[in-house]
Amino acid sequence: MSIIGTRVDGRLIHGQVANLWVTKLQISRIMVIDDEVADNKIEKSGLKLATPSGVRLSVLPVKKATNNILAGKYDSQRLLIIVKEPKYLVDLVNAGVSLDDVNVGTLARDNASKTVTHQISVTQDDIDDFKELNQKGVHLFAQLNPSVKAEDFMKLLQA
Repeated sequence: MSIIGTRVDGRLIHGQVANLWVTKLQISRIMVIDDEVADNKIEKSGLKLATPSGVRLSVLPVKKATNNILAGKYDSQRLLIIVKEPKYLVDLVNAGVSLDDVNVGTLARDNASKTVTHQISVTQDDIDDFKELNQKGVHLFAQLNPSVKAEDFMKLLQA
């Protein structure tokens, strides 16, 4: 499997992802998985501009991303998956995509029911999705950038 990193980040591709995570993980392709963004030409253009030179970008709806991953389309690449919402990762895992670790980055929800850290606030749907991922054996951690210590996200969520 070529999935090197998976991140939930409401901002998708931004400075921390483009400069720090891509470099640290030696990423050759960023895959944004989001049904709405995949249909929005303006958002896709912005993501292309934010993608570092030399790194490929795919912006796909969850079904196409799942099919491509399971078909081995990215097996020769170092893939970083980014989603705005954990529901897309639940869909991936339920369809048979193996995810070992998920980094929960900045997630600021307007309709948040819980503040987890000063960078992470979640809805009840998010909480349910994170619990499902955890129950399926996905390790969830919170780490804004590679220079800070990773924290067990499920412990943060329970606090």
